[in-house]
Amino acid sequence: MGGLVYYSSGSGNTARFVARLGLPAQRIPTRPDDPLPDPPGPYVLICPTYADGQGRGAVAKPVIRFLNDPARRALLRGVIAGGNRNFGATYGLAGEAIAGKCAVPLLFKFELAGTETDIARVRAGLEKFWGLECSTAL
Repeated sequence: MGGLVYYSSGSGNTARFVARLGLPAQRIPTRPDDPLPDPPGPYVLICPTYADGQGRGAVAKPVIRFLNDPARRALLRGVIAGGNRNFGATYGLAGEAIAGKCAVPLLFKFELAGTETDIARVRAGLEKFWGLECSTAL
């Protein structure tokens, strides 16, 4: 199975979601002077959305900094987006923006820290996703 890389802000919702997945994951730091992780192979990015009412600023600056590196971006295989349904059309917008810009699939959206159903679906989906990628890489 491929890896996971995630970003979580002070609210910790995404970190709680990733912890509940129980899968190895590397965290993108919130502070700009902290070193960024270097995934050893293909990975799925999990990130929350921080958009204003017009959708601006949806992708957190540390995530942009992480993806601005061509080597890291080349290993990205998919995105899982967190958000809050209260924000309507901007719910999960960061995932949509990253998927479109990096030409990878948006695999799943979850609200806040996710539900038990979200966790089960993402685990099963990742297992299937990585299995499909391995079988199509031959």
